Formats: sequence, structure tokens, C-alpha cells
Amino acid sequence: MSVSVRVILPAFVLSIAAAFPVFADDETASLKTFSSIGKGSPALDGYGEAELLRHEGKGRLSHMWFGGDWPGYDKTRVRVYVDDEKTPSIDMELGLGHGQGFGDTNSPWGAERVGRTGSPSGIYNTYPIPFGKNIRVTAQRDKQSPKASPFWWIVRGTDNLRVTLGGVKLPESARLKLYKHENFTAKPMEEFSLCDVKGAGALYQVTIAGHGLRETGDWKNLSFLEACMRGYFDGADEPTLLSSGLEDYFLGTYYFNRGRYANNVAGLTHLDVKNRTFSAYRFHDDDPIFFHKGFRLTCRCGETEDGSKQGKTMGDPPETRYTTYAWVYEWPSN
Repeated sequence: MSVSVRVILPAFVLSIAAAFPVFADDETASLKTFSSIGKGSPALDGYGEAELLRHEGKGRLSHMWFGGDWPGYDKTRVRVYVDDEKTPSIDMELGLGHGQGFGDTNSPWGAERVGRTGSPSGIYNTYPIPFGKNIRVTAQRDKQSPKASPFWWIVRGTDNLRVTLGGVKLPESARLKLYKHENFTAKPMEEFSLCDVKGAGALYQVTIAGHGLRETGDWKNLSFLEACMRGYFDGADEPTLLSSGLEDYFLGTYYFNRGRYANNVAGLTHLDVKNRTFSAYRFHDDDPIFFHKGFRLTCRCGETEDGSKQGKTMGDPPETRYTTYAWVYEWPSN
């Protein structure tokens, strides 16, 4: 003998169940990969700007890799145009845009976001670059390079994938912009800006290539590395000190006395003590620096003992030539 039991649930329970079904739509359902590749392509033959990828939709670019072998390869320019931009928000040299300056092709080295696996190529990044309507990636051979040689690339991304930083999902309106100073010569103790941003956003990455321009014959050659990085938040007149020295900002110590390194937070990609040159990168994805009403990031050519404006100078910093890249996510202020 069987007995059937009918259970009648109250109306409010049924309404809750309808609002929050057990098998809710999967967030991954709208995600779709797009990709473009070149294999020994003549796309960069000549000196015109060549399109590597064009994609309609919204989402984020997630990966770029480049291969090739010719003099001046590191000077190849890569540009990213977002949402019908006429002027690209990202315009970088292939080498320095991946954290390595002075045409240095030392390899292999790499981290989660950036690296170089070969010489001179095998350069890659996984910078999350958001877009709302479309995205276009181009490359252009440097005019001092040979006119023709084959080029390889991989450019890939995902539709409808949001960018997160420090565990926080950024607004859909967030866009990544590259601020640059190229071959800027700073006087001893001069403070200069890497970026001066209005509105809200977050600092993502910094690369600096520095060249001390005076030979003194001792440790003071490199005393421009005493510089503290400074952040001026939300229109403040006084800075927040972001490091205890320039090599410290890049997680080095004692003027990078143990040589090159690369990890997910920072890396020293070039060092020539004799010629007083270095390049290094620093990420802020897991060490986020957010701002709400503007942000100015500065470096100083040398430093005082206590980090003040009027303190005693440490060492004898030379004039120093800098090229700096500051990558910043920006969105409108509330």
C-alpha cells in the first residue's frame, strides 16, 4: 500500500524561491574568447602602422605576445585604441612597455603579468585592458630598424569579462591609460610627475628607466636611487610617501646590489652599474593604490635624509635622464 503526501508551501516561500532559483544563471555564460595571431607575417614590413586586432563588443583584453628578430625590435611601437579613440590611450615601446629598458634583451625572465622568454623576442603581458564598444591593437616598426622582417603575435581577450584590482571589481566605465615621460632630464633633487590624473581611479603599474649622467667614481654615481616615490591624493598639497627609496619601491635594496630579479610584484630588468643605468617595473594589482578626486605620482632625482624638502641631501645625485611609464585605471568621480 502506498501513500502519497502533498506538501503545500506558503506563498511567501514560493515567491522567494522564484526570486532566487537554486540553479541561477551562470556568470560565465556570456563570456566569449576572441583572438588574433600572426605567424611570420610581413605586416610590419615598411614603416606604416599595421592593425593586429580589431574587435567589436565590450570586455577586456587579457594577453599579448610578440616575436621577431631585427635591430631595434624593442623600439617597435604597440598601440591600443579603445572605444573609437582617435588617439590611443596606450602607446608603448615594445621593450619598455613590458618593463625592460635600454634595449636590454636579457632573458629568460618572467612573472604573472609580464616577461621575456627569448632574445630578443618572446615578450608577453597579461595586462587587463577594459573596453566598452570596441578595441583595436596596432604595431609599427621603428624607422631606424630594417625595412622588412617577419613578425609573430598573439592578441587575445574575453567579451563581457570585468577587471578586478585588489579583489575589487572595477566600474564598467574604468579604462586603462598609459602616461609617459620619455628622455626627461631631471636636475639633482628635482621632483617630477609621472602622472597627474583628475577624477577617480587606481594606479596599476609603473616602469622607470634611469640613467645617471655624471661619473664620480664611487657609490654617489647611483645616489639618484635614494628617491622616495610620492603620491598626492585627491588634491592634497602634501604627499603620502610610497617608498623609502627608488630601488626600495621596486623591492630592491642597497642600489640593487644583488642584481636582476623578477616576481609578480616587481622586477629589476636592467642594471649597468658602470654606466649608471637601470630599468624596473612595479605592479599594484595586489597592492592597490586607489584615489577618488585626483592623483599625482612623483619621483625625485635624489633625496634628503629624512625625506623632507629641506633636509640634508644623501650622497651627490647626478643629473639623471628618465623614461617613465605609469599605467592608471580611470573612471568618472561620483
